[in-house]
Amino acid sequence: MHSKTTGVWFVIAAGLAAFIFVYQHYFATATGAPSEILPHLRPDTVTSVQVIPASQLEIRADRTNGEWMLSKPIVFPAQSTAVEALLGALQKLSPALRISAAELRENKNSETDYGFDNPQTTLVIETPDQRWQLLVGNRTAPGNQVYLSVVGVDGAFVADSAWLKLIPQSVDEWRDTSLVTAGQASDWIVVTNGASVIELRDDPATHLWRMIRPLPARADTDRITDALQRLQTAHVTQFITDNPNADPGRYGLQPASLSLWFGQGTNFSDAIEVGKSPADDVTQVYARREGWNTIFTTAQEPLTPWFGTMNDFRDRNLLELTAPVAEIEVNGPNHFTLRREGAGTNDWKIAGEKYPADAGTVQSFIQALAGLQIERFVKDAVTKPDLMAYGLTAPQCQVTLRSTSPAADTNNVIVQLFFGGVGTNEVFVRRADEDFIYAVAANDYNKLFSDSGLFSADWLFRDRHIWSYDLPDVTKVTIHQNGRTRELIHDAANKWSLGPGSTGIVTGRYIEDAVQQLSNLTADDWLMRNFTDPSQLGITPDSLQITVELRNGQKDTVDFGAPISNGNDALAAVTLDGQRWAFVFPAVPYQFVAAYLTIPTNGM
Repeated sequence: MHSKTTGVWFVIAAGLAAFIFVYQHYFATATGAPSEILPHLRPDTVTSVQVIPASQLEIRADRTNGEWMLSKPIVFPAQSTAVEALLGALQKLSPALRISAAELRENKNSETDYGFDNPQTTLVIETPDQRWQLLVGNRTAPGNQVYLSVVGVDGAFVADSAWLKLIPQSVDEWRDTSLVTAGQASDWIVVTNGASVIELRDDPATHLWRMIRPLPARADTDRITDALQRLQTAHVTQFITDNPNADPGRYGLQPASLSLWFGQGTNFSDAIEVGKSPADDVTQVYARREGWNTIFTTAQEPLTPWFGTMNDFRDRNLLELTAPVAEIEVNGPNHFTLRREGAGTNDWKIAGEKYPADAGTVQSFIQALAGLQIERFVKDAVTKPDLMAYGLTAPQCQVTLRSTSPAADTNNVIVQLFFGGVGTNEVFVRRADEDFIYAVAANDYNKLFSDSGLFSADWLFRDRHIWSYDLPDVTKVTIHQNGRTRELIHDAANKWSLGPGSTGIVTGRYIEDAVQQLSNLTADDWLMRNFTDPSQLGITPDSLQITVELRNGQKDTVDFGAPISNGNDALAAVTLDGQRWAFVFPAVPYQFVAAYLTIPTNGM
């Protein structure tokens, strides 16, 4: 064979040998290896995780009934998210490089070089069917990778080292730091606060909290709900001791200044005991969870709502609306009844009156009642002499809210309120369904029911709509003011002319806009009914009066009195159903009227 040809074949053979060596040592083994270092690991099937750090106590967590619990070096609820995070990282752990068993054997010091003779951490993962033992060795020279070995699997691996931060270095990193079980619903709570014991229960029908002990009463649902939410966000600040022989009195835990017990149905779920503050930090308190020896510190602020007397947990709302209101009966200086016209509607009627009620005013009245706050819990055990002493034998006002009309249902009362005597800046009140006497602020009561109150009489609930017309139906507008009269004739859209004997300047487009503003007149507020003295409103013979005449002969007249609100709106009067009604003329139409439908003193 030619020497040159032999040389070529020698180079090819050497290259092939080098390729085979590299492929077998690096590519072939890696290609044939599983894509994960712990194949078939499914976190949801894992029942136990052991973390054995070098020269440190073993940390073990076991899953029981779907919850993770630490069993070594202490028994304590585990932080499930931390355990699951490590398992999730191990499931996805893939090799950047696989080192074959042959290469390990070739390196006499591989165990030491790779750190497997004294691993920094050993992880043991167990499921009902399988067990993995993972040795975490040395980091590679750059530090961003680590050597790993799975006991029972030939060879070793090089993998990314970022997941190592999920391995706990102490048991505290895997402890559950919650004060109560996350997401745990409770329908009963017992609060031991000093010498008092307060029991609270969630009413399944209304989902409102009630107090059971020391007396049956409505509880402050908003306070309790907020306190529970804040408790869910509270966490351990520092674990102090796990010693079962630690003196609880040293931490103010015997007796505890506050104990909270939570449960669902007949099952107890959580309990917390709260002690005193550390000497160097009054924002923290010592605490422990029932059933565990561990004493820890936690922020005092989330626990603050649970400190308080019995009355602090009582509902300060005089009433709560547990059903839609269909009837309102007020029996006081003025007796009247408001009824909803048909189920599911918002149309209201004033009993005994031809005109409808204003739905907005009715809703404002209901909201004002629901907003009444108890200023003082006056008497809890009430006797007949108490009713007389507080003016409740013959109350000055009685309000009944019903969910349906009496004819439809005899058991339809939502709440019945009796307002009695007057104290110092307060009015005494009781509910028909409770054996308590309360006090509400006199100002709040007077705003509703006094002679000048917003809802003191039925006519104040009248529908505020006064009249409506279509602009093309208007034939004439007559203005009286300052002893003069001006007639404006509506000739066509945006075209107006002066009537016989009238003088002045006519600007059709502006007059049209002003008359349009009057076409759907609605009172801002009713002020008086059947009044006889117009001067009370500032109405004099020289005051502005406007009459709108329609094609069908209908005439609508409004008399203007004194301006109010810095001249933005005004007092006014109309005749409705043969009665004189005083009202607040709305601001926007009034500005158009003042600008385009008046007679200046000079007559122009």
